Amino acid sequence: MPSLINSIVGSRPFGYLARAILTYMFWASGLAKLIDFNAGVAEMSHFGLEPATLFNTAVIVTELGGSALIIANRWTWLGAGALAVFTLLTIPIAHTFWTMQEPIKTLEFYVVMEHITVIGGLMVVAWKSAPKREGAAVSRPDFAERNA
Repeated sequence: MPSLINSIVGSRPFGYLARAILTYMFWASGLAKLIDFNAGVAEMSHFGLEPATLFNTAVIVTELGGSALIIANRWTWLGAGALAVFTLLTIPIAHTFWTMQEPIKTLEFYVVMEHITVIGGLMVVAWKSAPKREGAAVSRPDFAERNA
């Protein structure tokens, strides 16, 4: 059984599936903002991000571009880093639970906790896929090689 699991987890299709699922919330959001551009612009305006058209475009590029880099397993560390920073920035912009009243305050707090967990996952992806440095003190398997 362990060899079957290893062959599945180590396969190229599994790697693509895992990276697509990891980035789902980003590429789905980016596609939604692209397909209904005006709704994305309205969302940016709602959060006070002006000019809203420019912010919506930047969000689309970040979400789709970062996801594509991770899914394609090319410059994976850059895509993961971009999505992690993007996710971190959404907290003080869109999830300001500390300014809200109950019950929405608790719901937004849980959203922030989930965002922090996603950021941690993206940090692991960035760490494992970062280019190797000469004389690095830590030896680690190359994420891109194991999950191509």
